[in-house]
Amino acid sequence: MRWPTTLRAQFVAVVAGAVILSNLAVIAILEVGREGELQVARRAAAVDRISSVFDYLSTIPEEQRESAMHTLSANIFRYALTDTPHFETSGGTEEARIAAALVAGEANKKLGPPRVRLTDDAPLVSGTDDGPSIEITQPLPNGGWLWARYDRPPLPSPAPDILIAAALGTLLSGVGAAWLAGRVSRPLSALAYASDEVARGRIAPRLKVKGPDDIRLAAEAFNAMSDRVTRTLESQRQLLSAVGHDLRTPLAAMRITAEFVEDDEVRERLARNLEELQSLTEAVLSAARAGPGEEKRRVDLAALIESVCDDLVDLGLPVEVNINGSAPCLCRPSEIRRATRNLIENAARYGGTARVSLVTEGDSFIVTVNDNGPGIPDDRLEEVFEPFVRLEGSRSNATGGAGLGLTLARSIAREHGGDVTLENRWAGSQVAGLRASLRIPCEQRRPKAAGAVAPEKVAT
Repeated sequence: MRWPTTLRAQFVAVVAGAVILSNLAVIAILEVGREGELQVARRAAAVDRISSVFDYLSTIPEEQRESAMHTLSANIFRYALTDTPHFETSGGTEEARIAAALVAGEANKKLGPPRVRLTDDAPLVSGTDDGPSIEITQPLPNGGWLWARYDRPPLPSPAPDILIAAALGTLLSGVGAAWLAGRVSRPLSALAYASDEVARGRIAPRLKVKGPDDIRLAAEAFNAMSDRVTRTLESQRQLLSAVGHDLRTPLAAMRITAEFVEDDEVRERLARNLEELQSLTEAVLSAARAGPGEEKRRVDLAALIESVCDDLVDLGLPVEVNINGSAPCLCRPSEIRRATRNLIENAARYGGTARVSLVTEGDSFIVTVNDNGPGIPDDRLEEVFEPFVRLEGSRSNATGGAGLGLTLARSIAREHGGDVTLENRWAGSQVAGLRASLRIPCEQRRPKAAGAVAPEKVAT
């Protein structure tokens, strides 16, 4: 059986298991004590009964003794009249104690000293094999021996009230553990949900400050952190937007001024530098604005990827597409289009060709882009996802972009709950190209966690 994975299930399982084990231990202790008490009480009652029978048999005529013993022998007691003793001597200390109790209970003090033996032989009565039997032989005043045997009956099963009390205790403990675990697990689930919202670049829902003190402090700390993060991100976006807006005006003026430069070579160099600066500015602003803008809607991911490939083929890029069937996906189409376009353009630009495919793995769609390029050193496969990192160091737009394509693609994928990874393809000991994989979950619906309320607008 698979071990429960949630905190509540594990807490309830541990508490219920501990209660069950403790109840079993208590029942075992009680049963051991009860068994000892019953054994002593039954043995005392048996010895007392045997002594009374011996007294009675010693007082009645000899011709009536056989009939009386036959009548008295029933169930767990057996009596007989013999000419010789069944055994010669008594056993140890326990047998001596029983013999003394027998003599003390007999009214006829003319009976000879009894002999007692505890035996584990097969019982004379079926169903009475729970412990040793007691055999007693005692001489009569006028000759002959009285013999008696007591087979101890099996102990009764545990009392029903003990089992009912144990089951009720386990049930109440499980209910209490479930309630207590819920007080802890619900706020933790809400905290995990809100943290995931922050990780996706969204405004986190406000956590309800309730529950134990530790949970309340964690909720208050998270709400304060979320407010600071939201204010910081909003300030950065506003600053970058303002910088981008203000940069457009001097760039436009510099373009106009550059047109009046008489030297053709200088004018072309200035125009080229201004074009690169304009492209870099737009890329930075685009990265700053990257985030959950449009609402998610269901689209055919296969058709979307094919349209991106068709557009790039029309632009003259070497793109091959191998996608069959449909792939319904809940996503932001414009962002997914942008991410896949960045990956395909990188493959076509640096790898000579881009071969695009789409497969389903588990609950995710995997968009794979293979190229025939030189690959990327293994120690730099993660570094290229950093902003402005380019393996080609000239920083020229003629040989590459601003170094933000992979950054934006991974950011978009992670906002959708997926990721972008890179790996080298090998042919023997040689690198045969690079494989870029974009993973997008098939479904993006996630239930709102209990304990989270609608996000509040944070003033900046």
